[in-house]
Amino acid sequence: MARDTLTAPAQANETGVRRKLPPLPRAALGLLLPALALLAAEVGVRAGAIPANLLPAPSDIAATIADLARQGLAGHVLASTARVAIGFAGGALLAIVLGAAVGLNRAVEALLDPTFQALRAIPSLAWVPLLLLWLGIDEAPKLVLIGIGAFFPVYMGVASGIRDVDRKLIDAARMYRLSRPALARRVLLPAALPAIFTGLRNGLSLAWMFMVAAELIAASQGLGYLLSDGRETSRADIVLAAIVLLAVLGKASDSLMQRLETRLLAWRDSYAIT
Repeated sequence: MARDTLTAPAQANETGVRRKLPPLPRAALGLLLPALALLAAEVGVRAGAIPANLLPAPSDIAATIADLARQGLAGHVLASTARVAIGFAGGALLAIVLGAAVGLNRAVEALLDPTFQALRAIPSLAWVPLLLLWLGIDEAPKLVLIGIGAFFPVYMGVASGIRDVDRKLIDAARMYRLSRPALARRVLLPAALPAIFTGLRNGLSLAWMFMVAAELIAASQGLGYLLSDGRETSRADIVLAAIVLLAVLGKASDSLMQRLETRLLAWRDSYAIT
């Protein structure tokens, strides 16, 4: 009996039962690589192997962030976050509508998709002169540029997600004589949600990237402005401080989107790495 009791967990593992790591070790594992990189940079700078004027020590960057916090850093963070939120919301909403139309209708796909694929290949900075000519140097061109960055990944996720729905699901729905709106709401949308969320997460990350380009358009606030100011004053610590803040904000927003995805797609029975 004792032998059976001791071997039961091992037998359970051999049968393929997945064991998840506790939350804390998983989070600690994710922080391991950044911590090692910061430690190596700190040691390298302090030992003189890395020029401090090109790559300041992480402790100096932390001191710069603390100094910027006393000089209105919160205003820069809020300005950039607000621009990303507004631009992403507008671009993603338009992408969901047009992506659904393209995914559901072959005629609309033939009409719109070639143009969108051509526009998708245009680099972000190529839009800047045109937006300045059309919209001036206020907030409008910045928000439009961020919306453009968010649009295409979300559009691709929605359109491809709907087109790739298993035909067997559609055939089963037609056997129950579901109307087209009911088919879209009860079959196509739930089945396409994983691809849609992938597009939303990619669009959100690109929104942060396009925000930096947008804030180079005569901005007086924002993390992109801090990057430009650090470059003009040859302050590598300010440039790296802004980069660190962008990484933290981007990761935080992606984690929120991932949590929403996990909640809405809790019904999935998909493969998970153990």
